[in-house]
Amino acid sequence: MVLESNRQKIAKCLIGCGANVGARREQLDQAIDMLRFMPGVQLIHVSEFLETRPVGGPPGQPPYLNAACLIETTFEPAEVLDMLLAVENTLQRSREIRWGPRTIDLDLLIYDDCVMKTERLQVPHPRMTTRRFVLEPAAEIAADLDHPVSGCTIRELLENISQRHLHVAVVGIPGSGAPEIADAVADVTLSRLIHAPAPLPIHAVGALSEKHLATKKEPTEQLLLLSQKYADPLLKASWPVDPHGTVTDYWIESIRLAVENNPAIDTNKQFENAFASISQETVTPHVILLLNVNRQTLSERIAYRAHAAQQSDVFSDLVAVQAMTTTDQGIATLLALQERFIDCLLRTQNTQCRAKAVIHLDSDDLGKAALDAVAAIEGIS
Repeated sequence: MVLESNRQKIAKCLIGCGANVGARREQLDQAIDMLRFMPGVQLIHVSEFLETRPVGGPPGQPPYLNAACLIETTFEPAEVLDMLLAVENTLQRSREIRWGPRTIDLDLLIYDDCVMKTERLQVPHPRMTTRRFVLEPAAEIAADLDHPVSGCTIRELLENISQRHLHVAVVGIPGSGAPEIADAVADVTLSRLIHAPAPLPIHAVGALSEKHLATKKEPTEQLLLLSQKYADPLLKASWPVDPHGTVTDYWIESIRLAVENNPAIDTNKQFENAFASISQETVTPHVILLLNVNRQTLSERIAYRAHAAQQSDVFSDLVAVQAMTTTDQGIATLLALQERFIDCLLRTQNTQCRAKAVIHLDSDDLGKAALDAVAAIEGIS
């Protein structure tokens, strides 16, 4: 008799496979066979091979063959990673160029319901939710497998990026580069571009009224007017049907989070109900590109904005921060709001108002963030 405590846990893992250099089919077959006969691994399903164009990386690469396989294993996540790296090394995988050509590429996409991030490994794979070349073969063999962060199945993730007119929202605090990155994504994808009609209420609500809203309104009325301005271009009743998509540099739920983050704003249940009613009439983003900026970079961008206001409109969304009592106060407020964005979109199980696909991007280097954002959206097609 085997005691329960001595039984090894068997984990179900989804593996993404790809190759675009050399004998692609033969290399994929070799990699999958190596997994098939690996001790501690049982190969359950292998998808058909799918030819796709390369996304990101240097231009001129040959097309990929992509596939997915489902395994069961007694290995821990880090041990699965080591196993995949060993297979890649055996098949002479090169890592000299980011997103460069490769003889074989094996990614641990999902490991049971595990959510983890270390220097070596992040599961679920952070970019799989917008990659059609990952989701299509994965849906063939594991359509009902749950993605532990989004709360969706693989089938639902694929359906999400297959909408005729996608809503992509670039979400970040003022100074994160959301307007600039939204510009880049819309330009490359030929999408309709919508900028936030007014600043977020990160300071006093009254500061918004004279320029952006009707004057002499109560704070709750001002917030609801602001919410309606954010909602108007995103209403379900008038959502376009063309295939080009819409890119926004805001997310209507950011208003609610900014209000919660601002102790100077006193709202009530009436506001919460009215805001929920407005938000529910809008098209929830199918994809959110969530930007993250650190304290030092934010401080530098605020300083830049203070001196370049007459010559440039870069980081113009930081104008409202200049109304803060001190720069340190403004930075602390913004970083606290950024943490609320991350909590809401990545750490909670409440998926009612958020996107099924959330890609978390470091935007300290704005040029790199723009390239990563474009690659994430190009992976949808």
